[in-house]
Amino acid sequence: MSENHDIETPMTKQMSRRTILGGAVGLAGVAAAGAVMSPATALAAAPAVTEKPLDATLFPKGRNITSNKNDAIATTDSGKIKGFISRGIYTFKGVPYGDDTSGANRFVVAQKVKPWTGVRNCLYYGHTCPTGFRGGWNENENAWMFHWSDGIQGEDCLRLNVWTPSVTDNAKRAVMVWIHGGGYTNGSAEEQAGYDGENLSKRGDVVVVSVNHRLNVLGFLNLEKYGEKFKHSGNISQLDLVAALEWVKANIANFGGDPNKVTIFGQSGGGGKVSYLMGMPAAQGLFHAAIIESGSQPRNPPKSLSVDFSDYVLEELKIPASQFEEVQKVPYDKLLAAAEKAVARQRASAAPQPAGDLRSSGGGIGWQPYVDGEVIPGPAFYPTAPEMSKKVPVLIGSTLNEFVYSIDHPEWEDLTWDELHDRVEKALPGKGAEAIKIYRANSPNVNAFGIWSQMNATTAMRRNAVEIAKQKAAQGGVAYNYQFRWKTPVLDGRPGAFHCSEIAFAFYNTDVARTMTGGGDDARALSAKVSDAWIAFAKTGNPNHPGLPKWDPVSGDKVSTMCFDNVCDVRVNHDAEELRITLG
Repeated sequence: MSENHDIETPMTKQMSRRTILGGAVGLAGVAAAGAVMSPATALAAAPAVTEKPLDATLFPKGRNITSNKNDAIATTDSGKIKGFISRGIYTFKGVPYGDDTSGANRFVVAQKVKPWTGVRNCLYYGHTCPTGFRGGWNENENAWMFHWSDGIQGEDCLRLNVWTPSVTDNAKRAVMVWIHGGGYTNGSAEEQAGYDGENLSKRGDVVVVSVNHRLNVLGFLNLEKYGEKFKHSGNISQLDLVAALEWVKANIANFGGDPNKVTIFGQSGGGGKVSYLMGMPAAQGLFHAAIIESGSQPRNPPKSLSVDFSDYVLEELKIPASQFEEVQKVPYDKLLAAAEKAVARQRASAAPQPAGDLRSSGGGIGWQPYVDGEVIPGPAFYPTAPEMSKKVPVLIGSTLNEFVYSIDHPEWEDLTWDELHDRVEKALPGKGAEAIKIYRANSPNVNAFGIWSQMNATTAMRRNAVEIAKQKAAQGGVAYNYQFRWKTPVLDGRPGAFHCSEIAFAFYNTDVARTMTGGGDDARALSAKVSDAWIAFAKTGNPNHPGLPKWDPVSGDKVSTMCFDNVCDVRVNHDAEELRITLG
């Protein structure tokens, strides 16, 4: 969130620049004449100032943050930690749940945290996993909207953050564990302002936890062929998340949480990580509900892709197989550079995708989990939902526009209907006119580029969200489906309901993330409805609450979708024809 140093107070509101300058001249003139007013006379002559009350939501009376010696002390199984209290919420940041993963611990399963004596400060975020350059920083509108914070990078990154209303009342609150996005390559628990858990914890009386873990080459380099020590290196990132959930299981009662009522939730890559956790034996019993936001991943890449990436990295580093352990000593910036070259090399060798094919994912997303038969025994949600998480209810959905928007490219909004027809006809030969007609029937007031955006969102995320919900229902499980349709007013509304747009609403952070939402009453009102649904789901496995119309879970081919907008409504199979025409 951007800072505003020009804060208007009741006094400055009464005194314009002209008044201040005029007053200075007047006082100087009086002083020169020797007729200086006494303080009492000056006060009596001053105009009355009407004090306006501060917004109690944003500026509560009294001190609203404390971090004194005995404030916010909690006990973990490794030692005591000290946090701070903000607006009544106890906050602990950078809490270690695993040992430093550099050097000899690189590419191996997370080691236990070394115990400490005394009280350890946990006031600020821990290291974020080292990542490559973020291209979005070069896109002015994109960077302004997201206000990314990439933190302080370092391999000692197995850290988590906790927000809770109390550490002493043993209240057994529902626990919500947030898993960040960024694919499997970038991101952290602090990268977006909307990730902050204070408002969600306060609104829902829940414990919120967010997690950093290994990513990219540090989390997915497959060295299993080099021996038992590196057996699970190709899925180490997912095993880090298991270690974090084990920490929650062992410690969260000391933070007022219930270890038997844990919901994992994540967006984009975080949603994909949630999908995988639901099919991992090591994670079974560590969580009891799951929320997947714009990140469902029912299909898995082949194991051969993981092996290729890893071989390419060793070749780029010029490390022979006989000395492969040298990879643990390579500086991580050099390792990341080699990893990026490996990904580029693999993509260059992949089979080309048909131009404009809406049904294609376009050649993969680089580093990611893979089915190894043990850590991840089988595909996540394809062709069926994992049996081991049958009793875990799922809340799953996507946004209306997802990745295709005109941020930094306002000229894209000038797409004509004829140009759209040519694009769609190329993607769906012989079906262009019919497809556009179907989409326009559901969105009559959307321009040509908006229709193109929604078509891509259907294939990128909506299909997977519906597919997983149906699979879950088919196995006798519970799945609720949603679509976030609220379009931000910033940048002339061009971003639409963009990828990541629902996050601030789920965390009740629309004012915190106002460059995304514009702030305002309408965003705050919808945020209350969305966050209350997430909170209700975490507490009961059912997202229904008095602020929303009745919302049924998916049943058979009946897909009831909660459409989040200024007016929320439930639509049954509302885009079935869109899915049919776009996906065939």
